Amino acid sequence: MKKRVKELNYTEIAQSSQFQALLKHKRQFILPLSLFFFAFYFTLPILTSYTTVLNTPAFGSVSWAWVFAFAQFIMTWVLCILYSRRAAKFDVLVQQIRQQMKG
Repeated sequence: MKKRVKELNYTEIAQSSQFQALLKHKRQFILPLSLFFFAFYFTLPILTSYTTVLNTPAFGSVSWAWVFAFAQFIMTWVLCILYSRRAAKFDVLVQQIRQQMKG
């Protein structure tokens, strides 16, 4: 005899307060980080194209442009680590919503 699994009503899930809270938390995290990423990323080409502020030596013969470019790699790794940690919390909320909707 087959065990009957309750089918999920995705419209009901999308309209639930728990799901709306999950979307709100994700948006509050992702939007500021995305805006920061794009601002930081596009600052380098804009500054190097229209100013000479990054052409001055930071230390030795290494200019601030190279320091800024290297900082972009660090920023990318940090944002990835932050997102991975926060995504684990989002996954817990998703599991709670699924359990509540199933049971």
